[in-house]
Amino acid sequence: MNLVAPTPSPSRHAGIEHVDIGRVRIYLGAKNGKYPDGNQVMVRGTDTLAAFDTPLVANHIGPDFDAAELVVMGHVHEDHMAGLHRLPHAPVHVHQGDLAAVRSWEGLCAAFGTSGAGQAQMLARLQQEFFYAPRPDAIGYDDGAVWELGQARVRAFHMPGHTTGHTVLLVEPEGVAFIGDIDLTGFGPYYGDACSSLRDFRRSLARLPDVPARAWVTSHHRGVYTDRQRFLDDLQAYAAKIDERQARLLALLRNAPMDLAQLVAQRLLYPPGFDAPWVEDAERRTIAQHLQELQAAGRVQVDEAGCYRLG
Repeated sequence: MNLVAPTPSPSRHAGIEHVDIGRVRIYLGAKNGKYPDGNQVMVRGTDTLAAFDTPLVANHIGPDFDAAELVVMGHVHEDHMAGLHRLPHAPVHVHQGDLAAVRSWEGLCAAFGTSGAGQAQMLARLQQEFFYAPRPDAIGYDDGAVWELGQARVRAFHMPGHTTGHTVLLVEPEGVAFIGDIDLTGFGPYYGDACSSLRDFRRSLARLPDVPARAWVTSHHRGVYTDRQRFLDDLQAYAAKIDERQARLLALLRNAPMDLAQLVAQRLLYPPGFDAPWVEDAERRTIAQHLQELQAAGRVQVDEAGCYRLG
């Protein structure tokens, strides 16, 4: 297979920059889809117009988005649901692993790991900033699912880690892979939710180059790749962030033994001084997963008081 795709030229529609690759149109969100926005992928088959996820930019596209007859979600987070309210009659398909999260607020809270008083604050924020509305009618799909759109099809490659159900969606025959929140940003992989998995994220990153694609689209920031080597280089740098975090964690323990709360205060993901309602929980879950890996490898030990030290 020829894996070199021509570089598409960006155009504008309704004032929004977009890129066309065959039957696929990618509307670029603000700052190339940087969070809280995202990049909107549309696939116009001869039978069905499909949307992948629905970021904030979906609210500004107009009739070409509002006519979507099918939504296939690559995963469920608030920023990927921001346009669902515009498509109340379109079937919404979500991987089984994320199905509860899209169907109800309680399911989304469980996926986030948000509990208690923080739920009301989070709900108000998501309703105000992301037009949040659950979809209790959402339909579950499995790895390998295929949607026939008419002279175009979509194939699901389950790539968990960011969420339980995170999935890469490949449009055929164009070979365009929507890789979602494997977003190749300098921040690196995010696996800080209750439904996230560091182990699964590592496996997904290793498998991603095997998806038979000629172009790759991220939900955020990077946008559209048509050069395979550039994609692979950025993927390698992105994956390396995991080991960089682990090395930093080991360096902290080399200085002094610490318990989990002390390590959270040192910050592994976010810079000191950055504050948001989810930060401490995300840091705790991220650090705990790294500690589990290091314990299994015999590189870290924990005593009865919960204090971690080098093994």
